[in-house]
Amino acid sequence: MKNISNNEEQQPQKQEFLFDGINYKILLIGIGVIALGFILMSGGGSDNPNVFNEDVFSFRRIRLAPTTVLIGFGITIYSIFKKSK
Repeated sequence: MKNISNNEEQQPQKQEFLFDGINYKILLIGIGVIALGFILMSGGGSDNPNVFNEDVFSFRRIRLAPTTVLIGFGITIYSIFKKSK
């Protein structure tokens, strides 16, 4: 058996996060923007299946919501690649 002397100091493992705090804040903002985009996309259904609802082709669902989702993905990608100081 090996004899371990008490002279050897064991330093506690310092847990390091993968990103800094600002990266996580930017990541949460990006996830919120993506969620907002999907909320903007929702709705437009009809209670009667024989009646067509023109709201499916509104500006909000065709242009604004997908653009918001893409901006959210851009923000999250930026938060991942942002260098720590």
